[in-house]
This record gives sequence, structure tokens and C-alpha cells, in this order.
Amino acid sequence: MDFSVADILIEALPYIRRFSGMTIVVKYGGHAMVEKQLKEDFARDITLMKYIGINPVIVHGGGPQINKVLDQMGISTRFVRGMRFTDEPTMDVVEMVLGGKVNKGIVAQINRQGGKAVGLSGKDGGLILAKKLHIVHQEGEDEPPEIIDPGLVGQVTHINPDIINTLAHQDFIPVIAPVGVGDSGETYNINADLVASEMAAALSAGRLILLTDVDGVIDSGGELISSIDAETIEKMIKEKTVSGGMIPKIEYSLKALKNGAEKVHIINGTRRHSLLLELFTDRGIGTEVTI
Repeated sequence: MDFSVADILIEALPYIRRFSGMTIVVKYGGHAMVEKQLKEDFARDITLMKYIGINPVIVHGGGPQINKVLDQMGISTRFVRGMRFTDEPTMDVVEMVLGGKVNKGIVAQINRQGGKAVGLSGKDGGLILAKKLHIVHQEGEDEPPEIIDPGLVGQVTHINPDIINTLAHQDFIPVIAPVGVGDSGETYNINADLVASEMAAALSAGRLILLTDVDGVIDSGGELISSIDAETIEKMIKEKTVSGGMIPKIEYSLKALKNGAEKVHIINGTRRHSLLLELFTDRGIGTEVTI
């Protein structure tokens, strides 16, 4: 065997020991869900994780796929402060695409690699309970707050971990579409990053991993920050070093950490085998967020 390959395996050994038996929640989205090679890599990585004793739980997005079907059906798409406005026709498409096509595609991909994946919607077994989200926006201190209605967009009120724990103990890999159910049975579209963070907290996950299309948290000099704590992150947000789409990911990360998750990793899912490189190498490839 080539010594470089042997060195990689030896480097991975202590991490395999450390993570065996651990629940790791993975938010799967971005280009990693679109490009064929990356989809195959992800399925192999998840299957390997399960075979070495890790319990992966996948929460997936599906924005581009939803947009495509909405366009095909002639339903216009608009966003309210970064969130998809979700009326009833849009919600029907969201549920169909996320809970059907996207979810079952991921399940099939993992099963082809030898895993035992099971697709779930947040409506299954009361997995994700939710309520309607109202956005409160205020332009300035002297201006009255504006209440913005994004439609059937929800926020998580409760995660029922029983179904996930039962599946994990039977060696299944749960794959979850971020759709929740309200008190009266209404269906809500929920941000996948938010669902993943709530899932990680409810399961007291050892790790929450957010796959993105960027390397992680970048400092003011344009360099990747390999490890960062909550205090530094909050300072960077105030100084606007962290901005745009990274802010909600960071906020959800901190929420998960404060409510039961051990660590959060934000990594670039466009790199092949990014999950394995982050978990099983000394340097990793992304940003590790801790309390």
C-alpha cells in the first residue's frame, strides 16, 4: 500500500473511534444536491459513516428543484426578505417536490451505495410541529415595526425525536424533508437550515454539519476561519464581517449549540467527499463553531 494512503487511514482512526455511536445531523443543500458526481460522493460518505458506527440524520433543501417545477406549472415565485412567499398552490408544489422527488431521490442514491435510507416528511409521526412565521421588520428606531406575512412559511415549535431514534437503532438513515405541521393540520414550508439546527438540538447531536457552496466563515482579510466561538461570531456579525446568507446559518448554528448540539461545522459541499475530509482529518476543510 502507498504510504500516503496508509497515513490518511491512520489519521482517520482516532476520529472514527471518537465519532462511533454519535448522532450527526447533516443539512444537505446547494450544488452538492445538483451535480451528479457530488451526489454520488455524498451518498457514499453517508453510507460509510453509518457502516463505521455513526448515526447520520439528513435534513435536505431543494430550492432550485422547487423553482424549476413552479416555472413549469406557470406559478410565479417571489421572495419576502429572503424567504419564499408560500401561498397554497406554492405549498402544494413545495410539499410535492421536497417530500416526493427530492427526498426519494436522496434515499435511492444512498440505498444504491449499500445504505438503508428512509425518507420522511416533518408531517410523519408528528416529527416537526410548527406554527406560522411572522416577520417583524423595523427600518429605524423612530419607525413603527412592520409585520410581514410570508404565507405558509413556518417556524419549528417542537421536534419529536422518537421516530428518528427508532430508525437509527434499526440501522436506518433518516432523510427528512423540511415540511412541518400546525395544530390544525396545516402544512408549513420551513427553512432547511433552521430544521437541521432544531433537529440537532432535539437529538443532542454530537455534530451539526451545514453543507454550503462556500468554504465556511471568512475573516476580514478573506481567509477561512477554521475554528470560531460564539462570542467572536456575534462580534463579527455586529461588525458586518459576516453578512448575507451566512448570517442565518450562523444564527441557527448558535441556536443549536445553545440548545444541546456539541459542535457545528460549516463546510463547502462542492468539494468531493467534504464530509469525510471535515470529520476525519486533523485540519478539516471548513469552519468549526463552538460555544
